[in-house]
Amino acid sequence: MTMSQTLQAAFNDQIQLEFSSAYTYLGMAAWCESRDLAGFARWMRAQASEETQHAMKFLDFVLERDGTITLQPIEAPSGGFSSVLDVLEQALGHEQRVTAAIGRLYGQASEEGDYSSLPLLQWFMGEQVEEEATVRQIVAELRMVGDDTSALLLLDRDMGGRRGPPPDAA
Repeated sequence: MTMSQTLQAAFNDQIQLEFSSAYTYLGMAAWCESRDLAGFARWMRAQASEETQHAMKFLDFVLERDGTITLQPIEAPSGGFSSVLDVLEQALGHEQRVTAAIGRLYGQASEEGDYSSLPLLQWFMGEQVEEEATVRQIVAELRMVGDDTSALLLLDRDMGGRRGPPPDAA
């Protein structure tokens, strides 16, 4: 069953957003690494890898539906962060934008009666609930830490062990 041209275009937009997310997380990882926050950098790299996997999941789905992939340009991510808290607040905002985009895609697929897309999109909706909750928790912890550099170092060590990159991304 092929999907409509409008839904196919929306899926291509989502692929671009997922790759853009990976690029954004890589920029955040580089910023953290340059400030000797290796744990945060490792976590951000793992997030970048996960976003790439998400893009590929969408890409493969479109191809399985006999669709056409139209890769779109990816803009350079913002690198201007004032603190690691700023990095994570921007990450949370980005995750919220991704959640909204997937919600719109789900709505469009429902409206078009493209029920084959709904299980995939439902999985992504659940994934976004988890992603937002995780980043929101890290933001809360960073706010608790405040300007305490010793606490930041402990949190950085914790971040390095929260979730490492897949073996092929290390």
